[in-house]
Amino acid sequence: MSHVPSPSYSVTIRAEIENRIGMFARIATAISSVGGDLGSVDIVRVEKGKIVRDITVDTRDEEHEKLILKSIKEVPGVKVLRMMDRTFFAHQGGKIEIHNRIPLRDRNDLSKAYTPGVARVCMEIHEHRDRVYRYTIKGNSVAIVSDGTAVLGLGDIGPEAALPVMEGKAMIFKEFAGIDAFPIVLATKEVDEIVSTVKNLSPAFGGINLEDISAPRCFAIESALKQILDLPVMHDDQHGTAVVVLAALINVSRLLNKDIRRFRVVIVGAGAAGSATAMILSDYGIKDIVVCDRTGTLYQGRKHGMDPYKRKLAKATNPRKVKGGISDAMKGANVFVGLAAPNLITTGDIMRMAADPVVFTLANPDPEIAPEDALPLVRVLATGRSDYPNQINNMFSFPGIFRGLLDVRAKGVNNEVKFAAARAIAFSVKDDELHEDYIVPSIFDKRVTVSVAHAVAEAARKTGLARIKSAEGRG
Repeated sequence: MSHVPSPSYSVTIRAEIENRIGMFARIATAISSVGGDLGSVDIVRVEKGKIVRDITVDTRDEEHEKLILKSIKEVPGVKVLRMMDRTFFAHQGGKIEIHNRIPLRDRNDLSKAYTPGVARVCMEIHEHRDRVYRYTIKGNSVAIVSDGTAVLGLGDIGPEAALPVMEGKAMIFKEFAGIDAFPIVLATKEVDEIVSTVKNLSPAFGGINLEDISAPRCFAIESALKQILDLPVMHDDQHGTAVVVLAALINVSRLLNKDIRRFRVVIVGAGAAGSATAMILSDYGIKDIVVCDRTGTLYQGRKHGMDPYKRKLAKATNPRKVKGGISDAMKGANVFVGLAAPNLITTGDIMRMAADPVVFTLANPDPEIAPEDALPLVRVLATGRSDYPNQINNMFSFPGIFRGLLDVRAKGVNNEVKFAAARAIAFSVKDDELHEDYIVPSIFDKRVTVSVAHAVAEAARKTGLARIKSAEGRG
């Protein structure tokens, strides 16, 4: 449950109000008395002795919406005509659509865009396959693929219920990077079927963004697709998150004037995001990383609750062979990164950390510890939420990463690309801007996407991933 009103639970209440002095003040009092956040107020129409207004209110959750509605209804002289949930209204009919890039005004336009003229272009691609990038949408398109098994914090809710998230992701691709992204939700959880389906769909796309697929299947799916496709394949829940966490820690090291490689890091969560974050931090040079799952710390030789992916993770982390639970791992740590579930750590755990503790509580919407409890004890706090400073959000990474990869027609993704993206995000915050409450830039600063895209394209060229030397993207 959210503790403060949020635009994600915004409602518009249409009310018929007796047109006399002081009536609206009573309504405003009724809303504030139950904790609603009054927004815009619009006059719909004026009738004899009455006025109809649309009143927008931010609430905490659905129960809070009902409480506010009840409070307004109890004001004498007010009749509620309807209440509209603004979030549901925003999704009505879907959030994306297709637009033509060239007009179809007459027979001449049609003959070029479709038959008979299109046949010449088809044969050009048939004879020179790489020209599909030049003459079709492929060079600017990404497939957003999900099976709906790990959607936000909601879990396995199915492909249909996952579709609004994939549409939202497509909106972000378009808005921030100019990329045409298509939501594709699959009615299967079988690894081989998902791999086969994506492979068969791949000719239409320049990149594959895997999304909201549960661990450990997501590891196998991504690995298989990387082997069989000559396209960038990235599971954003893994690598998008990992890149932004790395960027934030680069800036923490700048802020504290400490060598990032000497940080002691505890990561809680050994799923998609936790595993990828541990590996990118390790590959970047941080060697003292301890990963915890439900059973406790991962270490070589642990028998209970292990699988091939956790064994690989244990081999790459925990050099001091720390055993026990989260509290044991946090003793003396510089950095805590939570990528798991609510209420997993306590203020006592933070007090066991080294001086100037850095705490990233990224479980969303309810973090591993309430930010209000952590703030008095930490040097730097980051969350996955937008209502606190330092939001660790994948929006910093995936639009720019795919923009840069598409621009050079990249054949894949590697660590150098991810490191370049992280550094570009980090150094979007200038030295004189760095602050405990400002270790990542604004998610609405589109210059970040541009910086990430340039850095990624350059890294792809230097490491042999690029098919072309100069960027040709439309973003």
